[in-house]
Amino acid sequence: MDRTQYLLDLAKRNVQAYIAIPKTRAAMVTGSVVEGLSDEFSDCDMSIYYDELPTEEELQLARQQNQGSERLWIMGDRSEGGFAESYIVNGVECQFGHVTIAQWEKDISDILEQFNTQTPLIKAMSGTLIGIPLYGESLVQKWKTKIANYPDGFAQAMVEHYLKFFAIWGVQEKLARRDTTLWYHQILVESAQNILGVLSGLNRLYFTTFQFKRMHRFIEQMTIAPSNFGDRIENLFQLEPSVAVIELEALVRETVELVELHMPQVDTSTAKQRLGWRQQPWEFS
Repeated sequence: MDRTQYLLDLAKRNVQAYIAIPKTRAAMVTGSVVEGLSDEFSDCDMSIYYDELPTEEELQLARQQNQGSERLWIMGDRSEGGFAESYIVNGVECQFGHVTIAQWEKDISDILEQFNTQTPLIKAMSGTLIGIPLYGESLVQKWKTKIANYPDGFAQAMVEHYLKFFAIWGVQEKLARRDTTLWYHQILVESAQNILGVLSGLNRLYFTTFQFKRMHRFIEQMTIAPSNFGDRIENLFQLEPSVAVIELEALVRETVELVELHMPQVDTSTAKQRLGWRQQPWEFS
């Protein structure tokens, strides 16, 4: 048995303790387990949906039935309709998201109708699309169908939100004299994330910087992107800074051109403003 199948079987066993809670309406497994990318460091990601969140006593009983360890962590606030917890089962970290149906559907609406581009729950949207239902399949399928219909308004909101770049290519000579290693790399990371965010909108892909992994696999889904995009993004962090910033400028320029081609209603003037710009030193005599 391979690692992916092992984790999928583990998820199917774990979910039984939660299905037994009368308030449970649906459950699914997502993440590397369903993508077939599991290795010996992978965890097991599950989402469980309720009419009403289970009590602490019900959660403790489910954990005991799964022969789980004490909690490794808990995140979120149950008063806001959802939280997540993690514990070990058979040496595997199992992460469980618990959320009411009302809150989850509100979260979906916040993204697809209110066009909230900054919530880390965008990660849960892509997770739902690939997720395997383990209980309440019709309900999960309803959410999948809704999420798969990526709205034009959200696509434009993503492009507009991420279409912002600090013109490091114009000040690299100055930064090189000022011991700015951390700031330089921060700008590089933020710029790469912003390019990815813009292209995600153009390609109707769900993207958040929160725990972003498997970049090359994500980029492979894009039909609109600069040539050889994945390798060029990767190389930004291998090249000498003086070379990397020029390549970054080229990627930004090509990304702006793609926006103008595929989403001409977006104002690109600010993003274009400092392409080609270089700060000049003042003369001292």
